[in-house]
Amino acid sequence: MENLKFNEPILVTRPLLPPIEEYEEKLNEIWENRWITNNGPIEREFQEKLKEFLSVDNIELFVNGHSSLEVAIKALNLTGEVITTPFTFASTIQAIVNNGLTPVFADVDKEYYNLNPDNIEELITDKTSAIMPVHVFGNPCDVDKIEKIAKKHDLKVIYDAAHAFGVKINDNPIASYGDISMFSFHATKVFNTIEGGALIYDDPELEYKFKSIKNFGITPDKEEIQFLGINAKMNEFEAAMGLINLNHIEEAIAKRKIIYEKYLECLSGLENEGVIKVLRPMKNVDYNYSYFTVKLNTFEEKNHLFEKLPEYNVYAKRYFYPPCNEFPAYDFDKNTPIAKNISDTILSLPLYLDLTVEDIEKICKIIEYELK
Repeated sequence: MENLKFNEPILVTRPLLPPIEEYEEKLNEIWENRWITNNGPIEREFQEKLKEFLSVDNIELFVNGHSSLEVAIKALNLTGEVITTPFTFASTIQAIVNNGLTPVFADVDKEYYNLNPDNIEELITDKTSAIMPVHVFGNPCDVDKIEKIAKKHDLKVIYDAAHAFGVKINDNPIASYGDISMFSFHATKVFNTIEGGALIYDDPELEYKFKSIKNFGITPDKEEIQFLGINAKMNEFEAAMGLINLNHIEEAIAKRKIIYEKYLECLSGLENEGVIKVLRPMKNVDYNYSYFTVKLNTFEEKNHLFEKLPEYNVYAKRYFYPPCNEFPAYDFDKNTPIAKNISDTILSLPLYLDLTVEDIEKICKIIEYELK
């Protein structure tokens, strides 16, 4: 058999980086302004450009996605219990717990791995104050069903949209659903500001709270502390990276689509034989091709592939393993068998702009060899 080992590591992701000259231009602005944090001119410019790109009216920027999620919970004055998914990154759950609230886990759907609305109502009690679904791998939750449930029971909805930058449902921005949507701009995401995050919201009265809470609770007009706050301000270096990357994001998503479709082509044989199942974008959704995820039939098959790929200098990621309700740090209810099965059997394969068609063909040959 031909030598399939890569000379250089093929990681699961690499950050979107613009031409360094473009970033240097913005760095020069920062040096000229001598303004590096606290609502600087580049941050304000980035905020306006982001509103336009995402087709939203209200957006607040933060140092990272996790902090923005914590601020969203604080600003809505949530209490008691929040119904959420166990199939997500640790940040989702820790934002709830760090605010003194209790996460209550509903199971997920088998096809897209999102919070299943059919499992929500049975968990609602007089302590429930909100629902926090996650748009897993950029595929939207069943936003219509979740909205009906929330209205029926007078609950707030905060969407963790960390994976869903630029995604639309029937041409509607994904952030137009729920009370608040949180985006992460971490280096591993489709769109990054090095670190960074944002909250998108409908109620304009939330702006005052967001600006205060992210700045130690200090109100922007009276400069007095009216809220329990944290330090979650975006800085000018992050904003500069975001502003420049915004100019390249559409081209980046188009390239990611090419890589995604090459994977589909090369893995079609294994999928037709039932060896793997590929997670696909939903219909009527403008997708961002944030991840390429495959589901195997058993934990043993997943683990075999996960452990074998590094021998070829290829690295996959077990998103999300284990499910959050099995973390050793917490004693949570573990009655979510679908989430458990998905966590045990899926892998996300390398997907980033530097990969070539030839790289994908080689990765898929490795996978086929190891699974047959």
